[in-house]
Amino acid sequence: MSNFHLNILLYTKMAILSMLAMAASSSAAANVHPVILIPGSGGNQLEARLTSEYKSSSLMCNKWYPLKKDPDGWFRLWFDPTVIFRPFTKCFNQRMMIYFDPDEDDYHNAPGVETRVPHFGSIQSLLYLNPTLKGITSYMEPLVKSLEKVGYVSGKNLFGAPYDFRYALAAEGHPSKVASNYLSDLKTLIESASASNGARPVILLTHSLGGLFALHLLDRSPISWRQKYIKRLVTLAAPWGGTVGEMLTYANGNSFGVPLVDPLLVRDEQRSAASNLWLMPSPRVFDESKPLVVMANGTHYTSLDIARFLGDIGFPEGVGPYKTRVLPLGLQAPQVPVTCVVGSGVKTPEKLIYGGSGFGEQPVEIVYGDGDGTVNMISLLAVETEWGGCKNQSLEVIKIDGVSHTDILKDENALGKIVGVVSSVNSGISMTSLVVRTFS
Repeated sequence: MSNFHLNILLYTKMAILSMLAMAASSSAAANVHPVILIPGSGGNQLEARLTSEYKSSSLMCNKWYPLKKDPDGWFRLWFDPTVIFRPFTKCFNQRMMIYFDPDEDDYHNAPGVETRVPHFGSIQSLLYLNPTLKGITSYMEPLVKSLEKVGYVSGKNLFGAPYDFRYALAAEGHPSKVASNYLSDLKTLIESASASNGARPVILLTHSLGGLFALHLLDRSPISWRQKYIKRLVTLAAPWGGTVGEMLTYANGNSFGVPLVDPLLVRDEQRSAASNLWLMPSPRVFDESKPLVVMANGTHYTSLDIARFLGDIGFPEGVGPYKTRVLPLGLQAPQVPVTCVVGSGVKTPEKLIYGGSGFGEQPVEIVYGDGDGTVNMISLLAVETEWGGCKNQSLEVIKIDGVSHTDILKDENALGKIVGVVSSVNSGISMTSLVVRTFS
């Protein structure tokens, strides 16, 4: 046989193998439940535009900044790397702040600042917080790549639900326009994803604060809707009962390790965010008799004293919204299967001890306990207690030792467990009422 004929046979064989691989991939994609990714706080891009009502706090923060805007005046508000430079940190702080209006009983943007969340429905704004800085702002990219290996395709059976993470939901009887609109959009996305995938119910895969939004969407939807459209809620590092670290953020600000950023410069913006108030330690979860903050004069604050704490740190405007909008929020069992994947064995702030200067300086000592470095273990596992014995509620808890709050999205061991959960759902493996698995 000539080399020509051998080459023809070789090319034919390669073409057949390629077609078989494509068919296998297509078959895998066709037989999986659609996944919708819901990020945590700060886990997606946010854009802004300045109007004629905008009043600059300084020359550096005038309407000319930043120079790069689209033809309609929109620019990237989060994440913008210039935030690490002091003059622009102040500018960022001013534009990111939201304000509570007691008359409207709701929050709104700073005057003259319009915001929008780009790419709703797509995973695009979840991959990187700034696509021009992929190396240092990667967020859900490793998780997405892992899902793609088991048959997921962006826009086909893999979707994203970014949101304005400064806003939060509120207790019944209190408006929360921005967050409520998000839940409405998320509900529509779930129905659309299911319809475009053969009416298969959806897997909601959330990180951090996204788990709370997903849970409350389910709580506010009829049980018949949940059973039709939700196959499994999979939460990663969900702060069900808040965190002690949030008290540090409110008292002294938190730069979250970003170099050159003075925590006090971003404290006002962090205090203003309704979502941060939502993450204060809940008395439903944290021991009501255990001090979380201790002062040099003997004063202390437990989870029952959050309102007093807010007043004492000089943020009295947060007391009313906390008492009426946040405190009544519960953790109702969604009556759909839930898997909670959490990190453990990472030093996590458990008690803040202040010196003679009080809240005017950083704590003189931080006592650490178990958790994922951000969320305390008692909060990560709160639904075990809340939903224990609940009828029609299946719960699986997977603890991964040594994995932090953010590393859970990129650690190979963690990604393997997460993809394993998704694959087990697609394989039709059912859950018992309570399963707890621990991995080192």
